[in-house]
Amino acid sequence: MKLRYSATSPYVRKVSVCAIEIGLNDRIEQIPTAVWDSATDIGTVNPLGKVPALVTDEGLVLFDSPVICEYLDSLHDGVKLFPEAPARWTALRFQAIADGIFDAAILRLVEGKRDEALQSLDWMARQKAVVDRALASLETDVAELSGPLTIGGLSVGIALGYLDFRYADENWRHHCPALADWYEVISERPSMLATVPKDPT
Repeated sequence: MKLRYSATSPYVRKVSVCAIEIGLNDRIEQIPTAVWDSATDIGTVNPLGKVPALVTDEGLVLFDSPVICEYLDSLHDGVKLFPEAPARWTALRFQAIADGIFDAAILRLVEGKRDEALQSLDWMARQKAVVDRALASLETDVAELSGPLTIGGLSVGIALGYLDFRYADENWRHHCPALADWYEVISERPSMLATVPKDPT
């Protein structure tokens, strides 16, 4: 299998963490892809022009991260990251919250990189409010994250790691002490330590 990836994408990190957790990482060739480069060919692989995109051994191209992760989880016989119902719905709910944090944090980041005269402070504040509400919800529901490892817990851990990566000065832990305690545990998993995001040098 071949994975088109960016080292700073939380969506890509979710796929990489899943692959490590279920023991499939060695079967995936990672192909670095700069989606903002005008010369990129990612549009010929994924018509949406985004990473991650996974090309399976059969030549099927899968995107986005929830689809890729569930596909990978179907390839092994161990404990599933996508559990059966009713636990499945809780796991998917947490994944959706985490993906929403990804979305809002990235939209805010991209807006902040525009020319200052073109930036919308209201738009950036709106995205920050999304993240703040999501964090408050996670703080309330953190006990539900403490059971067996699922795609939900992994996704939330990656979302919190992305906030540390891009918005470390905002210290989300101050308002979410229980969530911070939970994160300290999941962030020490080998899959998480092996995929800590960093800007390319």
